[in-house]
Amino acid sequence: MSVSYQLYSSRNFTPWSNVIETLATLGYTQVEGFGAVYDDPVRFRQLLDENGLSMPSGHFSIEALEDDFDATVAQARLLGVQKIFAPYLGEEDRARDTAGWTDFAARLSAIGDKLRNAGFGFGWHNHDFEFRPLEDGGIPMRILLEADPALEWEADIAWIIRGGADPVEWIETYGHRITAAHVKDIAPDGLNADEDGWSDLGHGIVDWAGLTASLRRKGVTLFIMEHDNPSDDARFARNSIETFKSF
Repeated sequence: MSVSYQLYSSRNFTPWSNVIETLATLGYTQVEGFGAVYDDPVRFRQLLDENGLSMPSGHFSIEALEDDFDATVAQARLLGVQKIFAPYLGEEDRARDTAGWTDFAARLSAIGDKLRNAGFGFGWHNHDFEFRPLEDGGIPMRILLEADPALEWEADIAWIIRGGADPVEWIETYGHRITAAHVKDIAPDGLNADEDGWSDLGHGIVDWAGLTASLRRKGVTLFIMEHDNPSDDARFARNSIETFKSF
C-alpha cells in the first residue's frame, strides 16, 4: 500500500527539493499538500514528478475555496490533487452551539457541491475541538457529518484522542465517511515537550496497529503520516514509514 506524507510536517526543514528527495529515498510515493507549497504549482509538480511522487490529496483553506475558487481549483489540478480537505477553523470563527455548527456545515456543503461538480472529492480534516461538547451538548464533528451527508472525513486520529473521544467508536460509527486518515502518534506523558507532545509513529502510546486494521476494514486506503512539530523531520519520516509498513 502506498504511504503518503503531510508536507506540513516538514515546513521548518525546507528547501522543498531536499524534503521531496528524502521522502522518495525513504519509500514514500505520495504527499499531501498545504498552503505553503501552492505558490508555484507548476514547479512543485515538476519536483514531484522528478522524484516519482504524486499528490492525491491537499489541504486548502475555507477562505481560498470560498473567495478564490477558480484559482484554487487550478492549483489543485496542476498538482494532481483528487481530494481536497478543508483543514481548520480558527477559534474566533467557531460556533458555540449546534445551530452555528449547522450553519457552518451548510457552508461546507456549498463548497463541496462546487468541488464535486469540478471533479474533486471534498471533506473536513479535524482537530480536537470538534469533539468537545458545545454549550448545548452538541458535538461539532457529529453535526458536520450528519448535516452534510456528502461530506467526506479526513480523520486525524491523534486529535480525536486529544479531544477526549474514543477513535474506535468514531471509526465504527462513521468509518464509511472516512476517505483518508492522518497517522500521528502521541508521546507518553511528560515526554517530547519540545515536539508538543507528539511522537514518531510506533514510538508513542496510540494503538496504531489496531486502528490501521479498523480503518482498512472500513475501506480506507489513503494513510498520511504527520507530525505537527518534529525536531527532525527525516527521522520522523523514516521511523513512521518503517513502522506503518510493519502493520
